[in-house]
Amino acid sequence: MAEDIKQFTERELDRIIEMAWEDRTPFEAILFQFGLPEKEVIKVMRRDLKESSFKRWRKRVNSGVSKKHLKKRNSDITRFKCSRQKAISGNKISKR
Repeated sequence: MAEDIKQFTERELDRIIEMAWEDRTPFEAILFQFGLPEKEVIKVMRRDLKESSFKRWRKRVNSGVSKKHLKKRNSDITRFKCSRQKAISGNKISKR
């Protein structure tokens, strides 16, 4: 497992963690982009987060609030990110 994680750069690991934190980004998107299945994402999160942060993340993912599993998502949602994501900078929506 450690060898699998070492193949990622620090920047890629940061992005994997960021995607895992995002409620609307399913595990399948991480698998698609990085080839990392859910079990490996959990191992990365366990290794790189503080214990309390990891527990909070797991509780949220399993609570039903998060839509981390495509099976739990509304079938009308077909994208991995917000349609306005590119236009957001500095927590403000850029002028269009």
